[in-house]
Amino acid sequence: MTTVSEALLIQSFDAVVLGGGAAGLMCAMEAGKRGRRVAVLEHADRLGKKILISGGGRCNFTNIYCQPENFVSRNPHFAKSALARYTPADFIGLVEKHRIPYHEKTLGQLFCDRSARDIVAMLEEECRAAGVQIVLNARIEEVRRADLVRADRFIVRTENAEFHAPALVVATGGPSIPKLGATSFGYELARQFGVKIREPRPGLVPLVFNTDDRSRYCDLAGISAEVIACCEGRQFREKMLITHRGMSGPAILQISSYWNPRDAISIDLAPEREITAAFHDAKTSRSAAGLRSELRKLLPQRFADRWLDVHPVASWTNSGLAEFERNLHTWMVKPAGTEGFEKAEVTVGGVDTDELSAKTMECRKVPGLYFIGEVVDVTGHLGGFNFQWAWASAAAAGREL
Repeated sequence: MTTVSEALLIQSFDAVVLGGGAAGLMCAMEAGKRGRRVAVLEHADRLGKKILISGGGRCNFTNIYCQPENFVSRNPHFAKSALARYTPADFIGLVEKHRIPYHEKTLGQLFCDRSARDIVAMLEEECRAAGVQIVLNARIEEVRRADLVRADRFIVRTENAEFHAPALVVATGGPSIPKLGATSFGYELARQFGVKIREPRPGLVPLVFNTDDRSRYCDLAGISAEVIACCEGRQFREKMLITHRGMSGPAILQISSYWNPRDAISIDLAPEREITAAFHDAKTSRSAAGLRSELRKLLPQRFADRWLDVHPVASWTNSGLAEFERNLHTWMVKPAGTEGFEKAEVTVGGVDTDELSAKTMECRKVPGLYFIGEVVDVTGHLGGFNFQWAWASAAAAGREL
C-alpha cells in the first residue's frame, strides 16, 4: 500500500474505489489480486472507522448462520447471488490466514478476541500485497464521465489531484453515525448519474416513546427483559432495554429496521409463559399480591410493579385474568420516532437494487459504475450480517473489475 502525495497530479487506474471502509477495502484487494491497478479514495484521515467501533470495539465481522432471510430489501432475492459466492466461511478463512483469534457469541456471531483493529490491519495488509494505492483525506470535489473522446472513463477530482479509470466503485456507505464522517454522498452521486434511490431511513436504531409511554416508563431506564418484538410480520426474541427516551436492546434494534412511522410494535413480555396459570387452581387465592409475586418471577421487580400499576387487572374473574394475560403478551407500543441516524448502526434503503446487476453490482444504465455495501438497498439484521453483505457485495464487484 502506498500513499499519494498531495501534489497536483493526474493518475490513471483500472478502477477507483470511493470509500475506505469494509466494502471498499475488500473490493480493492479482490481487484488488485487479479492484477488490476486500483486506487481507494477515503475522505477521513484513517481507514475503517466504522469497523473500529463495531461490536464494542471487537468487530462482529460475520455470522456463521448468514442467510438471505437475514436482510431487509425491497427485493428480497437480490442479495442471494453475492452471498452465495462469498460466504462467512470465505471470510473466516481470511481471518484465520492472518492468525486473528476470534470467538463465537450467541446466535452465530463472530468477534475478534483482541480488537477490531485486527480486521482493519488485515484488510490493509491484503491491499498492500495487491498493490492497491490508498489516498487518505481525499476530499472529492467532482465526479464525472470523460468527454466524448474518452467517454468510457470516469474522472474523480480532489482538491489537488485527478484520478481517471474506466471503472468507478461507490462504497461510501449511508448517513448512519455522522460523527464518524458518514454522509449521503453515495446517494448524491447515484442521482447525478440518474440512478434511483429507495428513501433512506435509520436502521438498527433505538426507538423513542410517545409522550404517554415516556411518562410511564422512562424512569425505569436501564431495566431489560427478554421479549418478542413484532412488526410488519417479523418477530425477534431477544433482550429489550428501557432507555431515558424509549426502548433499545437487540430485540428493538432488530425490529426497528422494519418499523415505519405511525406503525405500532407488539411486544410479548412473557414469551412462552402464562403468568396467570397459578390462578387456575381453585385453591389458589386470587389477589394483587399473588399476581405481583408471579410477575416478579419473570420481569425485573420495578418493571413488574410498574406494569401492574399501569395495567391493573380489570376483575379477578377468568375473563379478567385472560385479558390481563393478553395484554402482557401483546403490549402495543406506538413509538414517536427513532433516535435518528446519529444512533443508527446502519441505513435502510439506498441505491435501488433494480438498477444493479445482482451478480456484479454494476449499474445497468451506466457501464463501469458499481455500488456496493451499505449504500445499496440491502440491510442486514443485527449480528454480523451487515459486514457479511459488505464482504460479499465487494467481492462480487472486485472479481468483475
